[in-house]
Amino acid sequence: MSRPNILWILTTQWRAQACGYAGDPNARTPWLDGLANEAINFTQAVTPHPLGPQARAALLTGKRCPENGVKGYWDPLPAAARTVAHALGDRGYATAYFGKWHLAERDQNAPLVGEVHAKMMVPSERRGGFQFWEGFEGGFLLNDPWLHGTRLAEPRRFKGYQADVLVQRAAEWIGETGVPRAKSGEPYFCVLSLESPHPPYHAPAAQVREMEPAEMKLRANVPLGTAVEQQARTELAGYYAHIEATDRAIGRLLSEVDLTETTVVFSSVHGDMHGAHGCFRKAWPYEESIRVPLLIRQKRQTGTSELEGRKDESPVSLVDLGHMAVAWAEGREWRCKRDSAEISMPVPSGLPQQCPYAWRGFRSAQHKLVLREEADGTEQPWLFFELRRDPFEMRNLVGDPTRAREIQALRALM
Repeated sequence: MSRPNILWILTTQWRAQACGYAGDPNARTPWLDGLANEAINFTQAVTPHPLGPQARAALLTGKRCPENGVKGYWDPLPAAARTVAHALGDRGYATAYFGKWHLAERDQNAPLVGEVHAKMMVPSERRGGFQFWEGFEGGFLLNDPWLHGTRLAEPRRFKGYQADVLVQRAAEWIGETGVPRAKSGEPYFCVLSLESPHPPYHAPAAQVREMEPAEMKLRANVPLGTAVEQQARTELAGYYAHIEATDRAIGRLLSEVDLTETTVVFSSVHGDMHGAHGCFRKAWPYEESIRVPLLIRQKRQTGTSELEGRKDESPVSLVDLGHMAVAWAEGREWRCKRDSAEISMPVPSGLPQQCPYAWRGFRSAQHKLVLREEADGTEQPWLFFELRRDPFEMRNLVGDPTRAREIQALRALM
């Protein structure tokens, strides 16, 4: 059995609910809708940590935080950390990374948005073991990104929408390096890491028109008639414009590059609250923050021309993706053997609008239980939801005396 090429397409702040194939009336995602028709749609997928650096560290190492060496927002990934790039490189794969990194040492006094973080150099020994690396640390410049890396000794600015630029650079590498290796029996592993649809939401979105805030269809858990509603509508107008522009960029990659020998993975490192429960941004344990899209289109088998999509309710986490890749590289099938996924924020984010607590919990398709760390260091039940009956998490059952014994039993398993 020939080994597949593996392509990860990662986005930032794209919550699972914000896709056309997921039923979101605001989302214009024709290319991802088409991918979903041919892919396994993991409808219960979560991020293990709904904040960028922690999520990325878990994704690349296959270990949750802080076991992987990253605990807080400003912690860099240790140079000695072993990643999926090391594992696949050891198995004969050419490995490449394009785009946002967000795992190096950063200047905490510099603005999060702007050229300082965008132009910050990531040393070759801090690039996670990827043989080819071309990207940027951060900066949230959704247009005209600065890139440096294997072929760019100094940061160089590229004109255009960031997702379009990165798609083009990744496509060129696949054509020049990946395809020749694949034809000789040496497959490739390529990661395309996009910042969109992360804020600033009203940055230009590659000629996509923002809808009017009044046109936005809000989730049922956004409080209406409040300043929260107005902020949510205004931000969502820009958010969905970037979703459309990013979908179009991804479509270029899917349509213009020969991926018949490639297993394609699409996901996001975390979601965004957008006013749900009166909250914004991420690091919260609610569905809008922790649920992420996850589509996996397997390599086409010999003699087949079409792939048929299906839904899978396994409690998959981003921490599983590296283990999946290793299994595929070894010609094995990967199966989720858990009945729930662990979720946590090891420490408070310390960032404006994000969740101000440390917490940990678990989530299955049926339940979610979250414990919050209190000022005295103890953990107390904070949230308990029956997700099947209450998908918008409108009724917190922590204070229900009839559920106390059930919560106690579940807590003992954590």
